[in-house]
Parts: sequence; structure tokens; C-alpha cells
Amino acid sequence: MVKPILAVNFKAYYPHSFGGNAYRIALDAVRVWRETGVEVILAPPFTELRRILEAVSGTEVKVYAQHADPVEPGAVTGFIPLEGLKDAGIHGVILNHSEHKLRVSEVNYLVKKAKSLGLKTLVCADTPETGAAVAVLEPDMVAVEPPELIGTGVSVSRAKPEVVTNSVNMIRRVNEKVTVLTGAGISNGEDAYMAVKLGTMGVLVASGIVKAKDPYQVMKDMAEGMLKAL
Repeated sequence: MVKPILAVNFKAYYPHSFGGNAYRIALDAVRVWRETGVEVILAPPFTELRRILEAVSGTEVKVYAQHADPVEPGAVTGFIPLEGLKDAGIHGVILNHSEHKLRVSEVNYLVKKAKSLGLKTLVCADTPETGAAVAVLEPDMVAVEPPELIGTGVSVSRAKPEVVTNSVNMIRRVNEKVTVLTGAGISNGEDAYMAVKLGTMGVLVASGIVKAKDPYQVMKDMAEGMLKAL
């Protein structure tokens, strides 16, 4: 059975994304995975990677880094090479988020290096055209997120459904194998349901889960919405 994907970007909300709060969200995510069987990806801040890896140990919940720098290990103060992230135990990495943009050449470098290290890649794009462009580079996933809707609570699947359908169509023309996600304003199970009904395989969510009063219930509703759509 094909499993929808619930990817949670913790960003750097304080105090929500850090310490005990982050750990509790991870435990809630494990609970949702056990109860629904959807694929869950958690992307905490760098400072929380080991804590979250500990929380999901022994499960199929995956932990991704929020970013990696296109550098070789060495005298690169303040940069994060993929080798260090791999050593920390992560399963994959988010690249080119609208809040941490990369050049196409840098995305290409990082996708290839990640593959050589056995890491998965989730590349973000702000438009269907950009989504198609990065899909050519053969990442594992492409998430299309119109930046003007990020953090608004107004979901792309409702406000701009054509962005979702156009993204799926354009990306599929250049890469039939890549998994397509959508994000921006996804806040509840109905938003996630619509995203999958429009042709994606899941959602990339941040504040709608991380800043929610009950992250578990929001994740559960989204997981069930996506399963219903399939």
C-alpha cells in the first residue's frame, strides 16, 4: 500500500521547536505513525537532532536536517556539511526552503552528495516551474510551497489549488519517480486531504503542527485526511 507522507518542519519557533517541547512533538509523531501507518518525517533545528533521533529510536519515523551547506568538511566555520549530519544519524535533509534558499548548482551538488552518503533529499520549490527544474536533479521528494502562504494558516490546497495540480503535472513531465509534496498554510486534516486529492503524496507542515495547542491531534487529523484521500 502506498503511504502518504507527513513531513513536519520544526523551523526555529521558540520555545515550541526546542527542548522538551520538541521532544514531546516527536513522541506525538511516533504515536501518530503507530496508529495510522503514514510515513512521518521530522525536521528539528540542528540543536535538537540527537534529542529527536532518541525520541524516535526503534520506529520508522524519519529525522531530517532543515538544511545543509554545499561545502566539503574542513575550515568552514559555521557551515553544516552533509558528512557531519550523516554522522549525527539523520535519514535525510531538506534543501532550498524559501527561508534558506540555494542556487540550482548548489542543490545539484547536495542532492548528488546526499545520494553518495545514503541520505534522502526533500527539495523545496516556490513555484511549479521551479519544482520541475529541481525535479530534473532527481531528489527523492519535491515540495512546492508558495512563500506568500507560508505561516498564514491559509492552505495552498484551498487558496491556490491550481498551484498544486500544475506542480504535479509539470514535475511528472520531467521526473515520473520523484515524490511530490505540497505545503504553505496547511493547518488541518481537510487541508491535507485536499492536497492529496489534488495529486500529491503528502504535505510539508510547520507552524500548523509545531505551534498547535495539541500537535498530536493535528498530526492525527492530517494523517487520517490523507489516508481518506487515497
